[in-house]
Amino acid sequence: MVSNTGEIVPKKRVLAKNGQTKTPLFSTKTYLAEAGPGKTIKPYSPNIVVFAQGEPAAALFYIHKGKIKISVNSKSGKEAVIAMLGDGDFFGEGCLAGQPVRISSATAMTDCSIMRLERETVVEMLKKESSFAELLLAYTLTRTIRIEEDLVDQLFNSSEKRLARALLLLANFGKEGKPETVIPPISQETLAEMIGTTRSRVSFFMNKFRRLGFIKYNGTLEVHSSLLNVVLHD
Repeated sequence: MVSNTGEIVPKKRVLAKNGQTKTPLFSTKTYLAEAGPGKTIKPYSPNIVVFAQGEPAAALFYIHKGKIKISVNSKSGKEAVIAMLGDGDFFGEGCLAGQPVRISSATAMTDCSIMRLERETVVEMLKKESSFAELLLAYTLTRTIRIEEDLVDQLFNSSEKRLARALLLLANFGKEGKPETVIPPISQETLAEMIGTTRSRVSFFMNKFRRLGFIKYNGTLEVHSSLLNVVLHD
């Protein structure tokens, strides 16, 4: 355990039935649910920046609730959205690999509750708690696979397929848990930045999807599983 001063202190022990003491089992769920030494929880409103490109990379973040976007800005000011993350996702993990400054920005898209874990705290937990290390490794590998899939999608699929896939991912189709058919508000400009096309093309395909009954788009965005037909169709 890390104290308020940054020192490592022994875990509390409990009395077992045989009269001997034992160390309570570590729970990653409990650890990530509560603030504590090296961990703070903060609410964010939509459009509030969690961290900006170019800032020092000194912490890992964990989303309790809400959705954020990860974006990169070019020197000319053009923005590209490279990831949309939600409940249970980590971000900012580059600090653990020696990244000195942020190479992207993280911005809240909805009302969010986000935990900040200081880099030193995370490094210590990775050394001490194998279950925490396994959780973070599994998440990092999953993100790497997703990035590879995004690259293949960008290189080989049409903008129509890329948009359909982006909408399905935003609705959690293909992930564990129940799909969220209603997506939090997202602008066509953001969708265009995600898939690398123009807003007019996004508008054209969104109207097409709506006519075909794949989505409902009237203030809120509802995605139907039939949209998978666009992705699977050759």
